[in-house]
Parts: sequence; structure tokens; C-alpha cells
Amino acid sequence: MKVILLSDVSKVGKKGSIVEVADGYARNFLIRNRLAVQATAKSLEILDEQKVQQKLNEKEMEAKARETASQLEKIMLQFSVKSGKEGRVFGSVSTKQIAQELERKHGIHIDKRKILDTAPIQSLGVTNVRIELFKDVIGTIRVQVTGKE
Repeated sequence: MKVILLSDVSKVGKKGSIVEVADGYARNFLIRNRLAVQATAKSLEILDEQKVQQKLNEKEMEAKARETASQLEKIMLQFSVKSGKEGRVFGSVSTKQIAQELERKHGIHIDKRKILDTAPIQSLGVTNVRIELFKDVIGTIRVQVTGKE
């Protein structure tokens, strides 16, 4: 029986794919647990509409991500950390702090896991930090770290 998977099923296929499975497996497990629907003409038509809608949503999200990337280019975040003589730094600036500061000061919500430069900033001066906003859309923000004694 041909079925359209509604969610990922291990050893069968990914969500949205059309697969051929045994009749009993389809009726007794996949369809009963709402993991799949039978592939009829109407269900295939609905699947095509969903794929078109998903592509439109992805294009819209990518456009928003590009707009956010252009906003990030203009932003410089400033942090101050304790430092000793000769510019030695005690402490660092983490990705969590960068994400919180962006949210608080500029209203841009970024998940800290999307920041590509994951090592904490442990040096004084200006550092460029890359942020993945969407597939193949990477924004760069400048972070200035100053010392205080």
C-alpha cells in the first residue's frame, strides 16, 4: 500500500515522502497512530499544496533573515570586564550574554546556539561575531570589550 508519511518514521522514511509498505503495517500501525495517510489522488493534491506553501514560507523567512542581517551589520555591543595590568582579562563575554544584550537593547531575538563563534571572548578590543540567521544567511555583529580595574 502506498502511504504519505505525516511524520518521520525510522526505517521507513521522512515526513512528506510517499512510500510503499505492507498493507497490514500501513493499516494497523501507520494510519492508526496517525503517522501516515493512504496515498490517494486527493491526499497527493493536498501534499503538493503543502509543499508549495512551505516553500513560500521559507522564502519569506529568508527575506526576514536577510533584513535582520543588514540590521546586525550596524550594531556594536559593548561589554566591560575586569582587567588587570597590561590588559590581562579576568572573565569573558559568552554567547548567552551577547544574545541577551541584543534582545534587551535592540529587540532582536537570537538563539545563543545560532552564534557560530562559540568560544567566549577573552580579549580586549573589537571582535566580529558571526550569527547564523537562516540557511546560508549569516550576519556579523561587532562586540567591543573594554576593561575596568
